[in-house]
Amino acid sequence: MPPKTLYEKIWESHLVREEPGKPALIYIDRHLIHEGTSPQAFAGLRAEGRTVRRPDLTFAVMDHSVPTTDRTLPILDTAARLQFEALENNCAETGVRLFDMHSRNQGIVHVIGPELGITQPGLTVVCGDSHTSTHGAFGTLAFGIGTSEVEHVLATQCLVQWRSKTMHVVVNGKRPKGITAKDIILAIIGKIGIGGGNGHVIEYGGEAIRSLSMDGRMTVCNMSIEAGPAPAWSRRTRPPSRISKVARLSRAAKPFRRPPSAGINSRATRARNST
Repeated sequence: MPPKTLYEKIWESHLVREEPGKPALIYIDRHLIHEGTSPQAFAGLRAEGRTVRRPDLTFAVMDHSVPTTDRTLPILDTAARLQFEALENNCAETGVRLFDMHSRNQGIVHVIGPELGITQPGLTVVCGDSHTSTHGAFGTLAFGIGTSEVEHVLATQCLVQWRSKTMHVVVNGKRPKGITAKDIILAIIGKIGIGGGNGHVIEYGGEAIRSLSMDGRMTVCNMSIEAGPAPAWSRRTRPPSRISKVARLSRAAKPFRRPPSAGINSRATRARNST
């Protein structure tokens, strides 16, 4: 049996159904939502009489329109205020955990995922935001989805998706002083073009990538979407327990209720049996 890429391993372990010539149905381990792309999705659920299938695997945060200074002041932007109110009401109605603008755990959605231990290696992670590929730095299969897909994941905890091609980008040599992760990914995009990664999952390797901090790897994966691909990740150079420890910074605060422990295959099997 030929060796498999990390993408192929995670994809195949999350498959619920796949037929030749058709998009596959995959199981989603973590669904991150925010005030920008979720109101229409919840409205769609309500119109069809559906509810959130796995509120324990769905995490909401106010982040796109949150003031950066005094948050005790009223929100003057009407559209932003209505989005915040809708997210708060929808989460209260469906039992989804919400990190509102006054929560100690509130932050940018792609930062709090790793900080709170929501993002873990080997999981599938989606969010209604194009830069969800950021989570690939932690060995996840993570990508942004549209509003109708947000509704689909809320209702089924699964997602219809075509299998992607794979691309391996190797950056050899030591980084010169002053060269950052952003410089590396901009140089890569400059070579392959803004559509060079379309239809692919990119895996980064090489000495320059291995030497990056987790922050740097998050930057590379975050900006990979500017080259067109959905997910991206960097090869880890530390044992999984060490990476997991980085992503458990705030676990002592018990920010969310953990789902029952189970292997990825068993989760996909349960979804397949109930679909």
